[in-house]
Amino acid sequence: MGHMHHFSAGWISPVLAYAMACVGSALGLRCTVRALTAEGRSRRNWLLTASVAIGSGIWTMHFIAMLGFGVTGSPIRYDVPLTVVSLLVAVLVVGAGVFTVGYSPARLRSLLLGGLGTGLGVAAMHYLGMSALRLHGQVGYDPGLVALSVGIAVAAATAALWAALRVRGATGAAIASLVMGLAVSSMHYTGMAAVRLELTPSRAPLPGATAMEFIFPLAVALGSFLFLTVAFVALSPTARERAESASADSLREAELPTSA
Repeated sequence: MGHMHHFSAGWISPVLAYAMACVGSALGLRCTVRALTAEGRSRRNWLLTASVAIGSGIWTMHFIAMLGFGVTGSPIRYDVPLTVVSLLVAVLVVGAGVFTVGYSPARLRSLLLGGLGTGLGVAAMHYLGMSALRLHGQVGYDPGLVALSVGIAVAAATAALWAALRVRGATGAAIASLVMGLAVSSMHYTGMAAVRLELTPSRAPLPGATAMEFIFPLAVALGSFLFLTVAFVALSPTARERAESASADSLREAELPTSA
């Protein structure tokens, strides 16, 4: 059995990974809340942005955490197509959850379905991402810990969606994104604890790319996209804010004395 270490890059990879998960969640949940006040195409676009934000936030978190993952006795490579597929799956499955909530927010059933979808999206992304691992040996899993990790993902995603929809204002959004970030991180490390490695030492070259060659640039690109979108979304006024400033302007005009 190979000895695994999850923090070979020190504490920086888990901390950075958690921060990315929170940023992606904060943006995604904010967009989901925005979608509820929008109509038609605008609503759909907010929900699409939410899906991409949460999906890519989860994915970036996973692979930044994986930068700290090493195995004594074997190098590690990643299958590039599978890694990209895991990103798309995260966005699609999270999207299914987010759209469920976006189109019928009031019903408990849609919140539970949305949480289930989003949580399964996190889990599917994690295990697909793990299946992209290439090393000298076999990767197996402890089924109990796998089930626990999926349970954590679903429960926390549901809690985060609930908080985002129910708790008004910036506090609600912040709490929800921290919960979601914690969910994704704890799901990740629970999933990693489930890994059982059987190494077969070999000199043969491994297929795939190293984390630094491929994953790091992609994570940086997605990270930059998330931060730019966060700034844009945070600064763009909601429909209600626009309406309020318009009515304030018309009041101010009504109050101005007409100069003779």
